[in-house]
Amino acid sequence: MIHRDAITLGILAGGRGQRLGGRDKAWVRHRSAPLVENILMAFPGAFGERLVSARADDPRYAALGLRVVLDRREDFAGPLAGIEALAAACGTPWLMTVPVDLDRLPEGIADDLASSADGDGVVVTDAAGLQPLLGLWRTAALREHAGAMLDAGESAARRLVARLRVSRLDLAPRQLDNLNTPHDFPEDYDP
Repeated sequence: MIHRDAITLGILAGGRGQRLGGRDKAWVRHRSAPLVENILMAFPGAFGERLVSARADDPRYAALGLRVVLDRREDFAGPLAGIEALAAACGTPWLMTVPVDLDRLPEGIADDLASSADGDGVVVTDAAGLQPLLGLWRTAALREHAGAMLDAGESAARRLVARLRVSRLDLAPRQLDNLNTPHDFPEDYDP
């Protein structure tokens, strides 16, 4: 098992929020708290550091103990650009990534990932298949491959998984939910 001191938590929250009318998804409330706070509750305990890949340096992140990391690319290049930025800012040998819009993460997911990593890391699969943004990665491997892929015009995180030697943590029959539209926030969505 990889010790938590060797792991940086990296939350991917730099999306454009197009399906939410351009709102910053990290701050949309769900179950009485902003999504970013829900993710922090799902990943309790100590980490070497806690980072957030965000689209702006919002002081609310610092109040939650998160250091903001901005994409290194001019144009929005998707979640792989967020992973690249997190890897560049990561000061530990391992980076655990999680999208801010995942819902109902299993209890203990951080420890499950830390005990399942092999080679360049581990990514999650569920009943719907590969969840390429939820994983634990060897930071050096991300630094080598994420930037090279983006330079070549490739932005699919699934392709990153194919390039690296990562194991799979299978959560099936569980299926993780992504919160993407106003319909996903029936009680708390406030446009």
